Amino acid sequence: MSILSKMLKNKQKKRQDDNYKQKQDPQKPEDLPILRDYQENISRLKEETGNGSDINVREFKIGSHKGGLVFIDGLASDQAIADFILESVIEKEVPEGPIDIFQFMMDETMALGNVKTIENWNQVFDSLFSGNTVIFLQGCNKAISGETKGWEKRAISEPSTQLSIRGPKDSFTETLRTNTALIRRRVKSPNLRVDSMKIGTVSQSDIAILYIDGIANEKIVGEVKERLQRINIDSVLGSGYIEQLIEDQTWTTFPTTYHSERPDVVTSHLLEGRIAIICDGTPFVVTVPAIFIQFFQAPDDYYSRFDISTGIRILRILAFLIAVIGPSVYIAATTFHQEMIPTTMAIAIAAQRESVPFPAFVEALIMEVTFEILREAGLRLPRAVGQAVSIVGALVIGQAAVQAGFVSPVMVIVVSITAIANFSTPVFAMAIAARLVRFVLMGLATVLGFYGIMLGLMFMTIHLCSLRSFGIPYMMPLAPFNLHNQQDAFVRFPVWAIKNRPMFISKGNMKRTGENQKPGPPKQSENQSKNGEE
Repeated sequence: MSILSKMLKNKQKKRQDDNYKQKQDPQKPEDLPILRDYQENISRLKEETGNGSDINVREFKIGSHKGGLVFIDGLASDQAIADFILESVIEKEVPEGPIDIFQFMMDETMALGNVKTIENWNQVFDSLFSGNTVIFLQGCNKAISGETKGWEKRAISEPSTQLSIRGPKDSFTETLRTNTALIRRRVKSPNLRVDSMKIGTVSQSDIAILYIDGIANEKIVGEVKERLQRINIDSVLGSGYIEQLIEDQTWTTFPTTYHSERPDVVTSHLLEGRIAIICDGTPFVVTVPAIFIQFFQAPDDYYSRFDISTGIRILRILAFLIAVIGPSVYIAATTFHQEMIPTTMAIAIAAQRESVPFPAFVEALIMEVTFEILREAGLRLPRAVGQAVSIVGALVIGQAAVQAGFVSPVMVIVVSITAIANFSTPVFAMAIAARLVRFVLMGLATVLGFYGIMLGLMFMTIHLCSLRSFGIPYMMPLAPFNLHNQQDAFVRFPVWAIKNRPMFISKGNMKRTGENQKPGPPKQSENQSKNGEE
């Protein structure tokens, strides 16, 4: 009996809690239907938007019917509204007799490219905040939405982060449809799919998912859509939000998604079978899945000859290793392994460090932290001042630190080479990862010398091999090793020799290059050969 009474009390308490929640969270306006009185609809819209000063209302009369149109100043084009809606409404003659005024407006007066019917307040707000014009008619429980987007937008300009010598000079902008059009220009195929969705309970940000049907792996496409649909957040203000919410592994410094502001780079990823995610309001497009070697591939690698591209790519990987282990090698050599330094150099380094009061680790830490502060200051300051502060600040502070005896001249050289090597990484996200790993290896070198460096590199390699990007091993095609896909890893084969797409990404049409594409001199005819012999 006590158990039964306890169950009844719990049930009653739950019912009270549900009633309380309903009182606290009444039916939202977007769930309500559109009313037949257009003035009540306009009043409700003003009330829900707080009587915003940017909400413009224009009442009109067409024949014996009344109505009102609503748009947001700054998002909708006044010229389009005046030319293609109001002018048609004023000049159009309504036939006598009973007519369906709603259908008449849709068919006869809306001289716009995209006109649709909306039936609830959720669609009203979505259309209004997207820059469209919403028309309410007296006696109709539906509304008309006309596409009149006309907000200010940045023109297409040159890329600012991924520069190229021979590549295209256009880049993505903050407008979603401009970005999808830049890709459509390059992929003139009906198989290019552009799926849309909205993310953010408050921001309602427009998201576009792009992939090539028949080339992209359907399982990865489904996984991308599922992860995006699982996102429950109030706002998405850029592609960086999406990267953090869909990545496989959070606790890692290495990027498992790729972002770019270059349409040609994103297009090449789509042609390999990857999926692109475009977020409205940001000029950076995310592509997945991403692998480690991909972050060392620059756009110019594919616009230049294969031998030049291969040499420069190997140089980038070598520079990445220098950026990771440069200061730690100096610390280990000067602290534990002096016998590995040539005698003349060891004597010179010892003479330079004689007046330095700090150990090698503290010396390197001071210079590295100072350089990072200068780099951040150069990024945040105005462009004209920032470059001067970065260059002059590094020279002046380095020279002053050497003269004051805080650091040795060799340490300034080591930190400078490390910084320059770090800038050679094509993708900024991978360069940041190298900066963070560098400090860890410096600490291990201080405690264990070269053994600590090898231990740190071993753990870093194990960590990289354990990462996944949408189920794809991060170190493919190196681990697990795939001989067939080494054509575009450390080396780049000629374009005519790369016949297939990466099989670990694409599961559809694998053919990339046709047969007999190797270039060569023209074949001589029999008459030409005879003339040559004569």
